[in-house]
Amino acid sequence: MGDTEATVKSKKTVFVTVGTTSFDALIRAVDTQEVKAELLRRGYTQLLIQMGRGSYIPTKSEGGDETLAVDCFTFSSSIADHLRAASLVISHAGSGSIFETLRHGKPLIVVVNEDLMDNHQSELAEELADRKHLYCARPQTLHRVIADMNLDSLIPYHPGDATPVAKLVSRFLGFADD
Repeated sequence: MGDTEATVKSKKTVFVTVGTTSFDALIRAVDTQEVKAELLRRGYTQLLIQMGRGSYIPTKSEGGDETLAVDCFTFSSSIADHLRAASLVISHAGSGSIFETLRHGKPLIVVVNEDLMDNHQSELAEELADRKHLYCARPQTLHRVIADMNLDSLIPYHPGDATPVAKLVSRFLGFADD
């Protein structure tokens, strides 16, 4: 007989990205048993980690009934395929990674790197979290954010229309007729 719905476990992937940076604290956080157990409890089956220039290598696993399948890599020419395949994205607070993930309509947890000086990235992440477009965490709070998140409460992000600003700038520079 073929597989039945009860015996086939749907693949739900969590994609973790640090972009081109080094953010070992995030990689260490997702590699903890408590984060992996919480992801598994929430129905995720795979954890794919893009670890960038970091030196910490997460523990790989084939997965199974009681564990996540875990794989990692350093860089990819494009993360778009990984984003499309993801059920959840956990990302560093780089604006490119944030907005690319939101454009793909994926649930997102942004983890702020508190070791950065003049951390304007945290302001962006916190503002988008306040607007309910994503969740914001620190490496030490990631487990709790995953445990408490309600993905149905997230509001899809729709980029704004820049036309009014462009018209204002054109008028200011004397290019508009009206």
